[in-house]
Amino acid sequence: MIDAIERRILARLAADSDLTSAALGEAVGLSASAVHRRVASLRERGLIAGYRAILSDAARGHPFVVVVNVTLRDQREETMSAFERAIVDCEEVRECLLMTGDADYMLYVEIRREDSFERVHREILSRLPGVARLASHFVIRQVIGRA
Repeated sequence: MIDAIERRILARLAADSDLTSAALGEAVGLSASAVHRRVASLRERGLIAGYRAILSDAARGHPFVVVVNVTLRDQREETMSAFERAIVDCEEVRECLLMTGDADYMLYVEIRREDSFERVHREILSRLPGVARLASHFVIRQVIGRA
């Protein structure tokens, strides 16, 4: 269970994981050493899974994003496991989510400007094990992006 201070710590870190202990402590009303202990406890308890740098579009080559719904030919464990093992090696796939509803998986695919979605679709996505259908949706603009 987490208390109100830990909720505030988590909210601040979600907004800016680069905060120093002093800045984080000031924001939540604790000393730097007290907030450092709290953050260590949150990590040990598995409430903070890690930290990462969020790269700008420029650093990622100004990609465009395609959301791809993937329907597998069946939902047997071996079919899904084979797909999941293979998708890990697809560098263009930024995120893969197992879904309920019409599609089995939803992929967030980033296509670098010098590449084409046609190539990624033809040479990578359609060749993944178990794929029966791909439905692609091109992102026009990100309205909200939260880590």
